[in-house]
Amino acid sequence: MYSKEEALHIKKAFWTAFAEAYPRKWLLYNTKIKDFSFKFYIDNKKAQVLLEIEPKDDEKRIIYYEKVESLKAILIDDFIEDAIFERHFYLDNGKEVSRIWVEKKGVSTNNKSTWPETFDFFYEKMDAFERFFYEYEDYLKDLEINT
Repeated sequence: MYSKEEALHIKKAFWTAFAEAYPRKWLLYNTKIKDFSFKFYIDNKKAQVLLEIEPKDDEKRIIYYEKVESLKAILIDDFIEDAIFERHFYLDNGKEVSRIWVEKKGVSTNNKSTWPETFDFFYEKMDAFERFFYEYEDYLKDLEINT
């Protein structure tokens, strides 16, 4: 077990190494849709790349989720074949969000030997999510267009 300081140092080293391996600016929170963001996640068992839809207004959250869900076949066939869709996902703090995500098990920030495969996973999946988003951005942003 690592101390808090050691764990923080390892996480910082992980993200620095990822940025060096794949030096580019990711879309992440800059979608121009409030509370509609792409995220990287890693812990000691798995890595995830996800699209999190989290407006405070549940109606808006469901509309955005259903817009992405209406493109599910395209997302899976053309971009991310193993994407998982969850309309109702509860964060640790109890907040309900909607999520579309993909996961790689057996990797860890604490195991440097898994870093290269994690970096490749992050790059491949986030790049695919971004290409999907840019292709369908106008449709996803426009709340006047129903699903």
